[in-house]
Amino acid sequence: MVFSVNVGLSELPNREAKRPEERSYALFLGDTVMVDEVGGNEDEDEEEPDKDAAEDLLGRSSRAALLTERTRNELTAEEKRRAHQKELATQLNEDARRRLTEQRGEQQTQKARKSNVSYKSAALLPKEPHVREMKIYIDKKYESVIMPVFGIATPFHIATIKNISMSVEGDYTYLRINFFCPGSALGRNEGNIFPNPEATFVKEITYRASNLKPPGEQTVPASNLQNAFRIIKEVQKRYKTREAEEKEEGIVKQDSLVINLNRSNPKLKDLYIRPNIAQKRMQGALEAHVNGFRFTSVRGDKVDILYNNIKHAVFQPCDGEMIIVLHFHLKNAIMFGKKRHTDVQFYTEVGEITTDLGKHQHMHDRDDLYAEQMEREMRHKLKTAFKNFIEKVEALTKEELEFEVPFRELGFNGAPYRSTCLLQPTSSALVNCTEWPPFVVTLDEVELIHFERVQFHLKNFDLVIVYKDYARKVTMINAIPVASLDPIKEWLNSCDLKYTDGVQSLNWTKIMKTIVDDPEGFFEQGGWSFLEPEGEGSEAEPGESESELEDETFNPSEEDEEEEEDSDEDYSSEAEESEYSKDSLGSEEESGKDWDELEEEARKGRTQNPPSPSKFPPKSPKKSPKLRKF
Repeated sequence: MVFSVNVGLSELPNREAKRPEERSYALFLGDTVMVDEVGGNEDEDEEEPDKDAAEDLLGRSSRAALLTERTRNELTAEEKRRAHQKELATQLNEDARRRLTEQRGEQQTQKARKSNVSYKSAALLPKEPHVREMKIYIDKKYESVIMPVFGIATPFHIATIKNISMSVEGDYTYLRINFFCPGSALGRNEGNIFPNPEATFVKEITYRASNLKPPGEQTVPASNLQNAFRIIKEVQKRYKTREAEEKEEGIVKQDSLVINLNRSNPKLKDLYIRPNIAQKRMQGALEAHVNGFRFTSVRGDKVDILYNNIKHAVFQPCDGEMIIVLHFHLKNAIMFGKKRHTDVQFYTEVGEITTDLGKHQHMHDRDDLYAEQMEREMRHKLKTAFKNFIEKVEALTKEELEFEVPFRELGFNGAPYRSTCLLQPTSSALVNCTEWPPFVVTLDEVELIHFERVQFHLKNFDLVIVYKDYARKVTMINAIPVASLDPIKEWLNSCDLKYTDGVQSLNWTKIMKTIVDDPEGFFEQGGWSFLEPEGEGSEAEPGESESELEDETFNPSEEDEEEEEDSDEDYSSEAEESEYSKDSLGSEEESGKDWDELEEEARKGRTQNPPSPSKFPPKSPKKSPKLRKF
């Protein structure tokens, strides 16, 4: 039994008070008392306060010992994690240096634009009348355009032409030809794709011809520009089509699928495929054969996925999700729907993804209860069917293909693309299969993880994934809640992955370029230790300070420094004044005068010596010393 006892007292006299309003005061006391069922006699009650005091002391000491022991254990776990991370940092730098040393002998082929030469010698230049008459001529055999430039027939390969346009203004027709050159829209590193970017480039050429037919001629002069515009478009389209086919040929050719004619093959029906084969999504069946899967849509489209081309096979159950998914992350891209794809998934919906809000719903509505029961049964039925399919496939492949199930309890929210989704670790990857596009990162390919914007006053932070292949672009996951930071660190530490954290966002494009350009200098100056909090300011990138690698760096100018000096002087003068005012206030407090007495003295002074209007002092912005004391 618990009693809450509260006592209020009023009109208590205070004999030491000087002012009349302080001569009486009120007091309120409260306490909470718990009475146990076990009672005792009066003697035991008298001894009870001493026992309670002793038990309180014992309880406090034992509780303090428990808290101390718990804190010590937590600190020990944190120290173990830090020690493990230090070992991983040393091993990381050694492995990276060894890997880059082995790759040094291999010739790195840099991405360069093809040096398309129209003619290897002047003898191959066509002897057509258009060339002699200084007209535009298109050589379809060598895919070149011969144009008159300063009275000289100059050939340009069709690959150097960016686009062309034709317009008619009055009596003239204009043909404008734009060429590829450094600075055009080719991406950030456009300077590297030209064999000689320091050369002089022609950006555009414009030709003009009259639309009026001169006497004695059969055609107008502008007809040459019109024919050239049409033929250049045709040759350009043919060239681009051939280049696209060459890129498709770069796809690794897969083995042919061996069909198992046995009808007892593992099979799942009524599945959708992502990405879609056509504009409309279509249902189909996924069937496992001797060396791969085959998805057949209701329209007859077929997609084959071989077992030896699957890098990660992920089974996403429908627990807490509206779809159940089989996701395949491939080693080499496959072609279907006229596009290359490295991620293919098959899914089916569980329950209603959309809900009609206009429908009248009640908590105890029989239809709603029946629908919920049916949805639970459907979830259980689908989960069982998918699990049976997975078990049969693993038995068919003799455990060569294993399906991974994400650990939902280790998942965390983040935005790898535009929307926030739940990222879940598996035994060998970090995945999100429910949203499209999917997100799959293989842990064996990760070099280290860096946390950005880790500050106390921020609710979110960013995660940067750096791969072992330094030429590969880093992956960023934005807007991760701070509450997930410690679980993520614990998971990374258990996976033997090195992680670091910082308070600012770094320019990773510049950092990776610096490392790739001079890997030996990077590791001689400490390698990845510049990301460590202890190494800030002492270790930095080779040839650059860490401040230069940050996106937003503030460099104060001389004027700002002068303003700071002026502000420091102002602060110092204000500090002196505040010290002076504190001293004066301290002396007044020692004299025992309070505000009421000072106001009374001021009132008496005004009544005894009233000021005349002519004696008013001129107004000044500065305060009087007497007022400044208050």
